[in-house]
Amino acid sequence: MTGWSAATAARAEEILARYPDRRSAVMPLLYLAMLEDGALTTAGMRTVAGYTGLTPVQVEAVASFYTMYKAAPLGRYLISVCTAISCMLNGADEVFAAVEAETGAHDGETDQDGTFTVEHVECIGACGGAPAAQVNYEMVEGLDPGRARSLCRWLRESSPRLIVADELQELFGGRRSFPAGPPDPEGAIAPVPAWGPYGSAGRPS
Repeated sequence: MTGWSAATAARAEEILARYPDRRSAVMPLLYLAMLEDGALTTAGMRTVAGYTGLTPVQVEAVASFYTMYKAAPLGRYLISVCTAISCMLNGADEVFAAVEAETGAHDGETDQDGTFTVEHVECIGACGGAPAAQVNYEMVEGLDPGRARSLCRWLRESSPRLIVADELQELFGGRRSFPAGPPDPEGAIAPVPAWGPYGSAGRPS
């Protein structure tokens, strides 16, 4: 049924076991497909269909609706800048322009060496800390153009294996939506949301 690696197939079964109805696992399995193939491919969606009992067309309907599923390969770091109303009113357009200038990639593009993919996104739930952005879906709030440029330079020069929201906020963030909660050392090692069953999460060594 699958051309996935043994590790990915085992993760798929672990995820499926969490759901009483296998078709409910379609969205997490689409992330597995991205991790396995480097992007969401037709073959990957067919594999997800086989696991869930959905048709390939039904799987593609889900994948094409949500912008977090990417059909093209991503850079090592996916930088998503919120440009919804609260962030826009607080300077998100200038932050986004700084990210584009510093990375050399424009909206929806990946730079030449595959380090950065840049995109603008709608609300990411951090209106009180606007402007906000994410790196591999790890949040940083209270950005300004200078902080955004410094963040991009740090990613390029330090090439961190693990992206952790708390570290991003400490190094480059400003005002936050809410007071800091308990530390969360788990972060992302790939440009998909960090979650243990995906194999996309890690902790500092």
